[in-house]
Amino acid sequence: MSNYTVIALILSVYGSLTIAASPRPHVIFILSDDQGYRDVGYHGSIFATPVLDSLAGEGVKLENYYVQPICTPTRSQLLTGRYQIRTGLQHGILMQNQPSCLPLDEVTIADKMKEAGYSTHMVGKWHLGLYEEGCLPTYRGFDTFLGYLTGGEDYYTHRKASGYDFRRNASVEWDYDGVYSTIVYAQEAVDIISDHDPDEPMFLYIPFQAPHTPYQVPSEYSDPYNGTINDMDRLLYAGMVACMDEAIGNITEALKANADMYNNTVIVFSSDNGGDGQGGNNWPLRGKKGSFFEGGIRAIGFVHSPLLNDDVRGSVSNELIHVSDWLPTIVEGIAGWNTNGTKPLDGVNQWDTIRNGSASARTEILYNIDPLSVQKGGGRNWNGYAFNVRISAAIRSGDMKLITGTKGTSGWDAPPDAGLTSTAGPTYTGNLVWLFNITADPKEEINLANIETAITIDLLDKLAVYEGEAVPVNYPASDPTNSNPKTNGNGGVWGPWA
Repeated sequence: MSNYTVIALILSVYGSLTIAASPRPHVIFILSDDQGYRDVGYHGSIFATPVLDSLAGEGVKLENYYVQPICTPTRSQLLTGRYQIRTGLQHGILMQNQPSCLPLDEVTIADKMKEAGYSTHMVGKWHLGLYEEGCLPTYRGFDTFLGYLTGGEDYYTHRKASGYDFRRNASVEWDYDGVYSTIVYAQEAVDIISDHDPDEPMFLYIPFQAPHTPYQVPSEYSDPYNGTINDMDRLLYAGMVACMDEAIGNITEALKANADMYNNTVIVFSSDNGGDGQGGNNWPLRGKKGSFFEGGIRAIGFVHSPLLNDDVRGSVSNELIHVSDWLPTIVEGIAGWNTNGTKPLDGVNQWDTIRNGSASARTEILYNIDPLSVQKGGGRNWNGYAFNVRISAAIRSGDMKLITGTKGTSGWDAPPDAGLTSTAGPTYTGNLVWLFNITADPKEEINLANIETAITIDLLDKLAVYEGEAVPVNYPASDPTNSNPKTNGNGGVWGPWA
């Protein structure tokens, strides 16, 4: 054996020992709420997002990255790695007065990270059901929770309709009544990081409330845009994003201050769906929140970490990635653990794609099939196929995306501050099938359904297969009597009532 061989073996063993002795990476997942595709500086926003721009610019920007068009489905797929047809959450968002939640037999990303030896923390918006105690975050794998359970509330009073909604773990938290939520969440995250032993792995999930309605923000954040943005909703929205951007900067600085945890941390940023078209915007993408057009589902996303390969830092990835991919990516790829015990996953491990720039294993995304959302009309030439095109559904395979069950009239909404002109969608002519080449036509201007008929039929067949795998929709009627905070036994607070 040559000396070079011996040296190589020693280095190999030493390197392995070094890797084994290194603490596993901390993971911070930040989710913004209703932030439009355009509403970040590096996508052309008129208002500044210096922290997001810097983190994304030094990391990997995910520019072929998709979420779901509304809140609950995105959050459910993020936490479980499974399409919503598997969990019964195909229809709408979960309302606070419905006896339903993320199914209790689903294994969450927090469950797996805790199993892997991580401390697990959540700060922010839940929106995955609250009707019984087992639905709450600290029963779904999180060691700690500070935030609210419903889908939206006042940023200062933390009230929604007739009830208060703010908790620390499973108990009501009154100390922040009157304090702006983005500031509360940032400080809580900073405290968690500052108090954490950097040698112990941590998973911190921060689903911010901002910039979801209602549009509220301390004036110091919106005042800089007076005279530049004249639309009041847009002005307040800009301030809300600016405040959140500052908050993320504070969180990043806390990482650097605690024994430089930053060098062993992976930060993931994602919006949960497209902008609502009121304050938030998605220009030049078509459609908005609630839509299967790109403006509803194509998300702001990036990964920032010193652990990324040098070759990919500061790069743009156009590999196909979906929100369901985060569970296997984080659990298997980053934490080095396993997904044993989960139900069959739809997500795939994208860590090598993100870290090294390799090709994505994903070639297809089922956005949804919602049998409770059915359009009137015959669907023109597409009757008689295996899938009923009146049902609201969408799927992407390769470059091609098929949408069914929509009138297809959503247009292109320009931000009020951009000096651009909004364009209405085409007039509804009875067509319920839409096919787009997303790579060649990201603005979805050319419907190819009646031109590329073989592709259309193939994707309809794929939808039929997925439909056959779907569990029944679990969207029960509301129970306004028992859920009412005034009478549910929780003292005027939204919370478990079943």
